[in-house]
Amino acid sequence: MKLRIVPAQQGALWVRQGFRVFGKQPLAFSGLFAAFLFAVFLLSLIPLLGSVLLLALLPLATLGFMLGTHRALSGGIPLPRSFIEPLRGGRSSAAALLQLGLIYAACTFGIIWLSDAVDGGALDKLMETLASGNATPETIGQQIADPALELGLLLRFGLAALLSVPFWHAPALVHWDRQGAAQSLFSSTVACWRNKGAFAVFGVCWAAVILLFALLANVLAAALGQPQLLALAAMPASLLFSTVFYASLFFTFADCFELPDDPRPASMPTHAADEPPSETP
Repeated sequence: MKLRIVPAQQGALWVRQGFRVFGKQPLAFSGLFAAFLFAVFLLSLIPLLGSVLLLALLPLATLGFMLGTHRALSGGIPLPRSFIEPLRGGRSSAAALLQLGLIYAACTFGIIWLSDAVDGGALDKLMETLASGNATPETIGQQIADPALELGLLLRFGLAALLSVPFWHAPALVHWDRQGAAQSLFSSTVACWRNKGAFAVFGVCWAAVILLFALLANVLAAALGQPQLLALAAMPASLLFSTVFYASLFFTFADCFELPDDPRPASMPTHAADEPPSETP
């Protein structure tokens, strides 16, 4: 498999392709995401072990969404079996996916532990205050203004963003290129770095989509004099954008690497690389 270098504007195309493929089979993709949420709900019912399993299975879940998009582009229907299909690809691939999951879970718990140590439990205190339901705005404001809380949040989001880099393509590289866990993490990091402009635009476009929706929803609610519409629209919009985001992940992989069987039709725009493909490290 070969690494591709794409221009920065490719990130915007990934977002559009995600909406486009979702629009072709909205019910199927919604069912795929609903199956994912149901699995998350079941795992959350298991004390302690459920959290570990949930984190360990996230790399497999992202690969499942990629396979769902791949199947939709090939003319099939994205079904929940996409989440377990990679485990049938052979013992070595299943073992590599298991290793990725365990590494991801261990790193995530490490980030949580380090962030809690830095903020001194400020985030937990804020969550407890909000959950109590009887806190005053002054108390909440004081806790939010705590510098330790700000530092802890920055650390959480910053380290989580860094952790996503090696894991972005890793499960797909294990499945489609039969790479081992270590090699897939390295290859994913190189691919994300070499295409950092496209991924930056990808993130900015998603932020713009969410902010634009929030702005339009606020304007519409104000025009109708029905502020409660915001709460009604928030949940379905969140589910829609989350589903489309996961549907778009396949395009970020297919454009960064040369797939032996690209299922995208000729009418669908692909990458417009300025440089020739180079061998994956």
